[in-house]
Amino acid sequence: MTLDELTSNAYARQGGALLVAVVVVVVVTRLLRAGAARAIDDKDTRYRVRKLIGALGYLAVAIAGLSILSGDFGRVTVVLGALSVGIGFALQEVIASVAGWLALSFGRFYGPGDRIQLGGILGDVIDIGILRTTVMECGGWVKGDLYSGRIVRVANSFVFKEPVFNYSGEFPFLWDELTVPIKYGSDHRAARAILERVAAEVVGAYAATAKVSWAELVRRYRIEDAKLEPMVTIVANDNWIEFTVRYAVDYKARRITKDRLFTRILDEIDATGGAVALASATFELVGAPPVTVQLDDRRTPPPPR
Repeated sequence: MTLDELTSNAYARQGGALLVAVVVVVVVTRLLRAGAARAIDDKDTRYRVRKLIGALGYLAVAIAGLSILSGDFGRVTVVLGALSVGIGFALQEVIASVAGWLALSFGRFYGPGDRIQLGGILGDVIDIGILRTTVMECGGWVKGDLYSGRIVRVANSFVFKEPVFNYSGEFPFLWDELTVPIKYGSDHRAARAILERVAAEVVGAYAATAKVSWAELVRRYRIEDAKLEPMVTIVANDNWIEFTVRYAVDYKARRITKDRLFTRILDEIDATGGAVALASATFELVGAPPVTVQLDDRRTPPPPR
């Protein structure tokens, strides 16, 4: 068969066009996979992206084959639409995670180093991939805001599904509080003075730094100019006088700051010599009235035989 006969044969032209399309798709796919391997450091994300590129390459070959061999563009469009719906349904979580990554890249939800709560996981962000956010977990079986040692990968799609709690965004401070029960009969004015003095010495320095960040929030958002200095309030209940100390603290120092506060408060209360005393839960057992039991000495006659 001569060259003219090959070029004039419809099947030969279609076969040649299909071969060229396959070669182009294979070359582009390999280039994309090699580029992804160099650009993505996370092994899991790199593996998933390479698999996705490979699947798209197979899809491109199938579409090219249908369009070349069928010669009917309308029919190819119907097939392409059906394939798109199926692929979109199968990869909806992947697509949502990629969209979440784009939102994280431009929406300033959080960044590496921030402490967040996302998808029910609390921890520090150590990496943001195309599909997942890697978090060093805090809490779990460990009390307080301490690392548990578990590394958790949360799908980026959760930024659209659940609230994103950022502990260290524009305002890297939290309000925390502790309660101190004081026994009735204690000098409550001296107790208040102790708590105010200890709070000012231990956490007073946070207020000055927090004011700068809070002023920026007030300027950017419609929010009230809240009180940042330590504050002591009092409530009298049925059992004791309850003092509450409320203060602003660095989001990474809540546990150690509360330890320092309680240590100082206990030392100061002990130094009062009993003028101020801590209260504890007490229970009073109510005595029951005396019960008199009278025994009957009469004997019961034997039953008749």
